[in-house]
Amino acid sequence: MKQPKLTFRKPDAKDGSEIWSLVSRCKPLDENSMYCNLLQCDHFRDTCVLVEQDGLPVGWISGYIPPSTPNTLFVWQVAVAPEARGLGLGKRMLAHLLDRPETADCARLQTTITKSNEASWGLFRSFARSIGGELTSAAHFDRDDHFAGHAATEHMVTITFEEEAMAAA
Repeated sequence: MKQPKLTFRKPDAKDGSEIWSLVSRCKPLDENSMYCNLLQCDHFRDTCVLVEQDGLPVGWISGYIPPSTPNTLFVWQVAVAPEARGLGLGKRMLAHLLDRPETADCARLQTTITKSNEASWGLFRSFARSIGGELTSAAHFDRDDHFAGHAATEHMVTITFEEEAMAAA
């Protein structure tokens, strides 16, 4: 079976509404406002990636480098369209982001995941293994303390990697 032709690129502001539509099709992801996706594409384009198949968005990662930890890429959201699942896009997008000059000084990747999100745990565990990174996690945003009981506790997942491991990504 022939692999589809995929294009990995930085988003720009005109992609915001299409990314918003993609995320809305990727349940159970939290839908941000269209304006939030627009800002991600505009302000954080260097640490986000959009994947297109035949000109249509099928993959998206929003991320940023927190000002307090400039050696960390924080991954906010990973979305893969239902029709593009099974192509390894999640890992490929993560590797693509970490291969950019803008993330060259990053020594770790962080994200938050709820305990029940098996797909995200699987993606980040698999990615950590593939680059020889160490994955750790701890409760971070508490259901009651931070979400007033309206959302599950988010666990901070940290993948620490060596420079040699990143070269292999």
